[in-house]
Parts: sequence; C-alpha cells; structure tokens
Amino acid sequence: MENYLGVDQHFNVFHELMAKKVRDILLVSSPYDAFIMEEDGSIASRIINEFHGLNLSNPPRLKWASSAKEALELLGDKRYDLVVTMPQVNDMDGPQLAKEVKRMYPDVPVVLLAHSLESANLGPDPLTCGNEIDHFYIWSTNPALFLAIIKNVEDHLNVSVDTAKAMVRVLILVEDSPHYASYFLPHIYKEVVQQTQDVLDESLNQEHRLLKMRARPKILLATNFEEAVELYEQYREYVFAIISDVRFLRQCKVDPLAGIRLLGTIREGNPDLSLLLLSSESENKQKAEDVGVGFIDKNSPRLERDIHDFFLNQLGFGDFVFRLPDGKMEAWATNFRSLEKCLVTVSDTSLLYHAENNHFSNWIMARSEVELALRIRKAKVSDFVSTDEIRSFLVTCVHDLRRDRQQGVVVQFSAAEFDPDVMDFVKIGAGSLGGKARGLAFMANVLPRCQELRELKLKVEFPKTTVIGSAGFDDFVSENTLSFFGLGRSDDDIARIFLDCPLPAWLSRDLRAFLAKVEGPLTIRSSSILEDGHARPYAGLYKTYMLANNHPDFRIRFKMFQDAVKLVWASTWFAGPQAFSRSVRTSHEKDSMAVIIQALVGRRYDQYLYPAMSGVAQSHNYYPVSYMKAEEGIVHLALGLGKTVVEGEKSLRFSPKYPKIMPQFSAVEDILKNCQRFFYCLDLENNDCTLSANDSAHLVQREIEDAASDQSVQMLASTYIPGEERIRDGNHPGMKVVTFAQVLKHKLIALPEALSVILQLTQDGLGCPSEIEFAVDLDADPAQSTLYVLQMRPMVKSGEHYKVELTDEERSQAFCHSKESLGHGIIKNIADVVFVKPEQFDPAKTTDMARDIHRINHELEGQKRPYLLAGPGRWGSADPWLGIPVQWQDISGVRAIIELRPPEFKADPSQGSHFFQNITSLGIPYITITEGQGRFDLAWLAHQELINETKYLKHVRIRPNILIKINGSESECLMMVDVAEKPELNLPMAD
Repeated sequence: MENYLGVDQHFNVFHELMAKKVRDILLVSSPYDAFIMEEDGSIASRIINEFHGLNLSNPPRLKWASSAKEALELLGDKRYDLVVTMPQVNDMDGPQLAKEVKRMYPDVPVVLLAHSLESANLGPDPLTCGNEIDHFYIWSTNPALFLAIIKNVEDHLNVSVDTAKAMVRVLILVEDSPHYASYFLPHIYKEVVQQTQDVLDESLNQEHRLLKMRARPKILLATNFEEAVELYEQYREYVFAIISDVRFLRQCKVDPLAGIRLLGTIREGNPDLSLLLLSSESENKQKAEDVGVGFIDKNSPRLERDIHDFFLNQLGFGDFVFRLPDGKMEAWATNFRSLEKCLVTVSDTSLLYHAENNHFSNWIMARSEVELALRIRKAKVSDFVSTDEIRSFLVTCVHDLRRDRQQGVVVQFSAAEFDPDVMDFVKIGAGSLGGKARGLAFMANVLPRCQELRELKLKVEFPKTTVIGSAGFDDFVSENTLSFFGLGRSDDDIARIFLDCPLPAWLSRDLRAFLAKVEGPLTIRSSSILEDGHARPYAGLYKTYMLANNHPDFRIRFKMFQDAVKLVWASTWFAGPQAFSRSVRTSHEKDSMAVIIQALVGRRYDQYLYPAMSGVAQSHNYYPVSYMKAEEGIVHLALGLGKTVVEGEKSLRFSPKYPKIMPQFSAVEDILKNCQRFFYCLDLENNDCTLSANDSAHLVQREIEDAASDQSVQMLASTYIPGEERIRDGNHPGMKVVTFAQVLKHKLIALPEALSVILQLTQDGLGCPSEIEFAVDLDADPAQSTLYVLQMRPMVKSGEHYKVELTDEERSQAFCHSKESLGHGIIKNIADVVFVKPEQFDPAKTTDMARDIHRINHELEGQKRPYLLAGPGRWGSADPWLGIPVQWQDISGVRAIIELRPPEFKADPSQGSHFFQNITSLGIPYITITEGQGRFDLAWLAHQELINETKYLKHVRIRPNILIKINGSESECLMMVDVAEKPELNLPMAD
C-alpha cells in the first residue's frame, strides 16, 4: 500500500523523521510560581502561539501539579514525555523530585526551571557531575524558552534515528551557564527554524515544505567538555557547526580554556567545519583566531545580529554571493534555479575560490539537501582536470537535484519560481485538481518508482502538466454571475457568452506569466470534479482544445490561450454534459471545473504535428477471442492523435499479452478493409483563428498516403504489393497500410509490455479495472522513444453479485439473443423499442438518422419512458460510415442498446471510445449481435404496435413489457415479452 499512499517517494523519508514527540508535559511548581508564570502570560497558550508562529505542528499538552506528591501521583497514573520542575514545591526540592522521577522513569528528561541562579539552591556548581537534573534554565518570562526546551528534548530523542535515515545535520551548543543557555538556546532555535523556512525552495508546495521542516538541523546542548566530545564523535559526519562557550567543566572541574581546547582539537581534524566561540572576555578573541575559529563577544550590544550574520554567512542560510578572492562580488543566487544559472556564467576565478572553500556544499547543506552537499564536499578541486570540468559537474548536480525533487510533486505555481524545464506537474490557484488531473497526479507519483517499467527499453513519462485549480472556475462564474446560466441556450450561444467574460484578475496574471515561459503546442483539457470518477467517467463529454501556440504576437497567443480555458469551462453547460449529468447526478451535487494544460505529444512534419501512435488501453477486455482472457486487457491503437480511437473510428485492436493476434487482420482482404486510412494532426499554421464550441478547428484529418514520407508512417506502416496480393512488413514502394507490425510483431519498442505493466499498476492503485489514454513519441533511434500516459480513469464493470439464470425455454422464446453482451441483471420496465429500418439503412445517411433518434429520444424522455435502441454499426462513432454518430444528448433516455453487425460492417467492438465508456458507466446494457452468431427478430418487431415512424426509424411499443436478462459472467443476453409483468423485481444493472 505504501506505493499508493503518502507523498512522492523523494519525500517519503521525511514522514519518518521526528517520530518521538513531546506530547505531554508535567509542570511542577508552587501555586505562587504558577501565578507568576500566568502573570507573564498563559504558558500553555503561549507555547501554542509559538508553535503556530513558527509554523510548527502538534503543540504539546501541559499538566500542572502544585506539589511533588501530586506530581508523583500523576506520574503513577500516566507516563509524561517531559517533567519541568521549579526549585521549591513545598514538600520536595527540585533535585530530590528529579531522583524520584528517574526512579520511576529513568529515560524521562527532567528540567529544572528557576527564576534565578540563587533561587535554585544548588550550590556553587549547579551542574556538577552526577546531578539527576538533565538541564537547568532560568525563567525570564520568555515563552520561547519553553519551546526551545521542548524542541531540544525532541532533538536528543530523535537525533540517532534521523541522522541515520535522512542525514539530518547537527549543531552542537556547548554552554554550562543556565543564564546564557536560557538566552542562546531559544535564540538559536528561532534562527534555525526561520532560516530553514526561508531557504526552503518556494517551488515546493506547502505540504512538502512542512515535511522538509522535519529535517531542520538538530540542536544538541552539551554542558561539559566530555559531553561535547561524545556528541561530536557520535555525529561527526552530520555536524555542520559547533558554538561553544570558553569556560566550562572538563573532567568535573572548571577549565577556563575548555572551549579553546575543544574547538582547537576539532579544527585540527576538520578544517572546513564552521566553529564559533562565545565569550564575555574580549581577550579570548585572539585565542579564537589562533586556532582558526570565529568569535562573538557575549557583551556585544549587537549580539543577536552577530549570531544572525553567522548563520547567514558561515552556515549558508543567506543568498549565495559569488565573490572573487579579494571580496569583490560577481553575482548572487537566491535559490537552486538562480544558482544553476550563475554557475554557467561566473568567472573561473570565482568558481575556484568557492569550490576550494566548500562554500557550495555549505549552502546546499543549509537547504536540507544533505546527500548532494556531502557529494560535492567529497569532490576535491584536485579531482578535476580543468575548471570547465568542475563547472560542468556542479551544473549537472544542481540541475539533476532540481529535476528529481520535482518528480511526482504537485508544485504550487509561482510566477517568479516557475521553471518548465524541471517542473513536471504545477498547480495554478486553489481548489480541486478535478478527477482527470487527480488521475494524472497519481500516475506522476507511481510511475517513477515502478521497477518493471525501468527494466523495459522504453521511457515512460507523462507530459509536462499544469492544472488551473477549480477556484479559477468558481471565481470566474461568481464574478460574471453565471451561477444559474445555460438553461435553454445552444452550445454556440454559451460559448460566445463565456468568451465575452473576463478572467479573474489573479488568474489572468498567472496565466500570462505561465505562457511567457512555455513554448510549443498545448492541449487544454477539462478536469471536472465529477469527471473520471467511479461509475461516472464523463468521458469525452467536455471540450478539449489543441493550440499551436506559435504565433509571433504574444497577445494573440495569450488571447487564444485564455479563450481555450473559457471554452473548456463553458462546456460544463453544453448539452452533452448536462444530459449525462441528469442521468447520474443527484440534485444537490454541484460541478466545478479544473483545467489541464499539457504539452502536446508529437513531432512536426511540414506544417503538421502529431504523435506516431496514440490510443486507449483497458485492463478488462469485454470481447476476448482466441487465447485472450478478459483480465489481460485490450488496446486500441491508431497513428496520429487519439481522436481516432476515442471517437470510435477505425483503429487497431490487440491484446497486450498477445499482440500478434489481430482478428481484424486475419487475411489481406481484411487488412485492407479494416486498416486505418485517415489520421488526425494539429495544423501548426492555423495559429490565429477564433475559437468556438467546435474544439476540432485546429485539427486536420489527413490520408495515410499523403503522409507516406513522414518518419512515423515509414516506421509503422506495411506495404501492399498488388501483384503479389500480399502485404509486406516495412517500408517498401507501394501503398502504405498501417499495421504497426514493426512494433507488435518485430518488437521495435516494448509498447505492449509497457502497457501491460501500467494497466496492472493502475488497476492495483484504483482497486478496480482501469483505462488509460496514451501517446508515443517514436524516435528514429527506437531506444530514445517515449510512451506518454495522458489520462487514467476507472473502468466501470457491471456488478455480478447476484445470479441471473437463462433457461433453454427462455432462449427459444426470445426475440433477441446474444453471447456478446455487456451488463448484468434483469430489466422489466421497458415497453418501447426504437430501431433502424434495415431496408432504409444507408451509411451515407447516418447523420440524418441521428437527428431522428434525437427527436424521438426527446419525446420519450419527456414522457419518462425508457426505451431499447437498435441499429447497425458502431453507436456513437465520429465516423458516420462506421455507424450512427449519436452523442449522449441524442440518446439520454435509452435503457439498453443493440449494435447489429451485418457482414458489410467490419468495425470492431467500440469499447475504446468515450461513448462506450459512458454507456457502460450508467449500467446500460450494450448488446452486440453479429450476423450468424445471434438473433434479433426485426420481422416480429415490425408487427408490434407502431407509435412513430420516420424515413429511417420505427418506434414500436410491446405490451405489456420487455423482459431483459443478462448473465454478465457468460456475456449472454436475451430479450422476450414479459408475460409475468412484475416491475418490482427489476434489478439494477450495476452497483
């Protein structure tokens, strides 16, 4: 399950950091001390405010006890993560209470908090060896001290695990004075947290920034020489700075030069480590310089500023300032993107200066990219033969980091930080991603980690994607008062009104900044919050616009871009989606629309651009033949843009498990009849036309023969040799026939294998059969080809949770019988049948037939009479020569559909189309009757009660009703007169 839950794999490790939290604190003090603290401000509320102010999560709970007795009773009932005690609590002093706590819980930290050093009554050396008090602080009304105490305890609890798992950095503070520890510790924590927040790359989204905050440096407090040495030796690999006092205990005795000895010894073994000496004695500055460490006077009036500057300049938290050895500035970088640019242009002298002094690794370390920082630190200048080689190494390191950390991440758009070169998935604005974009985000998360795909010799990616969150749509509708808009208007009217409305100002600014950095053709697609969901895919109902995006005038490019976004939104109110919504949506559900902007996959040939291959792959095959099994899936493949497949035109159907088995290509005659003759591409010269409700204005349908010289056709087509009456694989003189033989038979690229893996991956992730749309960029060098996943959605497979039995007697009585049926259940509420008169059927008149069906559907839907629809060829095909090109609004009242397949219609089952996906999602049975393999008694139907008749159609009514029974497990269906007529037995078609 971990492959599908949680954040992108690059951030998974951060979920495991800071596992041990201080969640429950026991504060032990006299009522008077408690009153004083409350006068200073409620401790509990101020702790919470401090946590929220620093954007930290999970503030702890605070429990107060007024006596040692009460405290020990509370500890007897429950374990606390931290005990904070004042020196005097009436019945027991602080050290004695600490002993009692340690006796009960040896590993629970005990902190002594006093108002002054004298009030602690601990003698001249309050932190001498053997004391049960873990740490001693002076309360000075600063709630940040409580926060620092809590975070310091957590750091000590988690440092071993977090350094091992994520190479988290460590800062050691050596200070034995409770006064100075109480001052420095909260100040250093605030500095570390705020600086870490400031340097986290703004290109990350908020969730990832919060996660990476868990990898902020650990601050470990040591109060004596031995403790400091032990911490340094234990975490030597991860220590990036040590800040030390001068005078503290060494071998249980105060050593006035302990800090000098400590830092001097460490400097000898580690010349690059940032070391800082703190002292109230100014004469120690020279001693610090003698051992090569920094110095800050504790008495300095700008003490806080000095520490701040140390973090910025020595620990790498500020901008990276490129300097020459004499200090002259050449350039500066604020983030990884600008660092990469500067690395390309700065002088060799500056580059070498910073490389020799490990400035690059320090700066990168401060940004929690520890692995890269260590890699750069280990690379010495002497390892390279030239400065150019050093420059190339650094540029490659930074670029790879930027690319890898964006992989699988939905990045919040920022005009300043947006970089299309490394950002794969970007979100503009707030609100939902919508159903389609959620599927893409899921694929972006799981594809990079799939080992099976990495082992194939085919790159698998998804196009550069940007999503306008649904807040853009909501603001557009609200600002232009379109909430109750659309009723009774045509699609063209709706489109014109939307085009006349302005975008929200914030969105217009962001889209302008986005388009200024994006070149090349774009696809603008819908991502409704209801789209591509379980049981209601809305497949193909909303509009998709493809833009050349190459006009030399940016104003024209931007206007077309904005118009495409508006028209995608407008399609929410178009007739097709509205009709489908009435069938699947309850009245209280509200639709909203995100918009997907993707780089269009394809290569340019003269004025046209198109992918070599595109199609639809499904993990469940409704029509398995030969060795195929339903669960092995099916692929519909076409040359050019995917419009050929999703609109039900001629394409190649194959099983990814058995790609060489192609029933429609069983003989030369079949290949010539069934092969793809036309394909869609984008016209790159049509770059300034006015957009409308017709989303195909920029697309051109070309004949395969017209593109015979294109690389894609030459690599994918076979050649028909008339004199030999055979088809030869490969590029030869003669008529081109698209067979995809080089891919499916000769394994030019591992397309079937990759699709099988992806289908299994998506099915496992969705928990149900899945469907993907894809495109392939085929390179002359096949190893450089790329399979792009464009979309993923659940397939709706009819439920088969109850048994439907069909008897031989029922089969003999049925006027319709088929063993190529989709659905499962019993339907008993249909009396109306609309069918195409066979004697009037003419493939050239299918558009007229669709209009007649629309009129009859409107009448029956108004009467709330569901009906059975029957006719030849593919229902819903965009190619009128393959079937009747109805859209959803033409048949929105249908309850069952029959596809008749006479010998002259060689079209394969239409399961790859959007129309087919929407039909099955509503539980509408789809029955295929191939002549000679099923029965549909048109002669009997013609003698039933005639209700309506047109030139091409008959509408009849059967008394009392029709009984439809479908056994989904056997794909068998029968229809007969329901002599029993018991409507209450009607069962649903799907879950």
